Amino acid sequence: MPFNYFERFVAYRYLVPLRKGGLLSLISWLSFIGICIGVATLIIVMSVMNGFHLELKNRIIGFNGHIFVQNYDNYFVHDKDLSNIQDIKFEDPVLTLQALISSDQNTNGAIVKSINSKNIENYPFIENSTKKNFLDNKSIILGSGLARTLGVSSGDKIKLLTANLISTPIGNIPKTDTFNVAGIFLSGMSEYDKNFAFIDLKNIQELLSIENKISTIEIHLHDLAELDKVKNQLNQIYTDNFYIRDWIEVNSSFWEVLATERELMFWVLSLIVIIAAFNVITSLFILVQNKSKEIAVLKTIGSSDLSILRIFLLVGSIIGVSGTIIGTIIGVLFTINIDAIRNLLNQTFNLNLFPAEFYYLDKMPTSIDIEQIVIIVLFALGVSIISTIYPAYKASKMEIRGILNNA
Repeated sequence: MPFNYFERFVAYRYLVPLRKGGLLSLISWLSFIGICIGVATLIIVMSVMNGFHLELKNRIIGFNGHIFVQNYDNYFVHDKDLSNIQDIKFEDPVLTLQALISSDQNTNGAIVKSINSKNIENYPFIENSTKKNFLDNKSIILGSGLARTLGVSSGDKIKLLTANLISTPIGNIPKTDTFNVAGIFLSGMSEYDKNFAFIDLKNIQELLSIENKISTIEIHLHDLAELDKVKNQLNQIYTDNFYIRDWIEVNSSFWEVLATERELMFWVLSLIVIIAAFNVITSLFILVQNKSKEIAVLKTIGSSDLSILRIFLLVGSIIGVSGTIIGTIIGVLFTINIDAIRNLLNQTFNLNLFPAEFYYLDKMPTSIDIEQIVIIVLFALGVSIISTIYPAYKASKMEIRGILNNA
């Protein structure tokens, strides 16, 4: 619905005094600022939530496989040939155990996971120097947090104690072995870095006293889009006593919580925009009351009810549209520089915003979703424009006779 020059001129003249006049000016500025804050906050929070989702997804998939093949028994022999499935990038036969790792300085519990030296090149979070040092069968790769707790670095020796017992003349004692620290990995997720270590598969089989058996086959794909296709192929190969899950199923409760939290945050923060829209309604009603004589004059010189309606719609829309545009710009700029802002606040005020040990990530992740921003902008515009309709309608229906009698 285009506005003619006369309607634009009158709407602008009504807006100019809003910058100078008392209560009306205050409410109008609060409406504008409220919409700005609401839109900016929505964009920032949703971008951070998207970043969390994407970052955690990449870290979890990078550390683990895309598809997990397991047996209803704890251990099984891996005797299937999967080389015919072209979408598989590589497969890792895996064993894990919970153990105590002891150094000269400290002792700490850890989850020890097997890794195939032939596939170690496919793990980007392991440095090249560590990959070269891992050629020795008695090598171990420690997470950065775990290594820091133990007080060890590359080249040091540690002892690994398991729950498996061996009989000795002095009784049963835990099975232990000594390993050389081949290197330290930094996955970017503190939960992994503090609790995980990697050793060769044969070493874990020896510690668990199981020969040629594994607990899981972790399958990594070239393209995640082929997940369902590969699962169907694997279901035809593995039938009795086997079950196949993908990374989404393994972490299903985690992703459901994230999705629910993201939707909840959107609707909760949308209340800021809605409250600001009520301020727009209030400011327009006050404007209508203050400009009742001017409305009567406009109708006397021939302005139609529709023209009056359009003038006040334009006044409210300008507040909503300008607030939305400025809020969008602020939200996008803040999101792009959010980690620099966080570091600045931490250094300036000696804070600890976004601690890695709590959020399991070493930096604040963000991901700007253009489609989501468009939805937020349309939502804010819709709410602010709809809120102007009723006050504008009331202005257009004001009776000239009643206005002149009150005057």
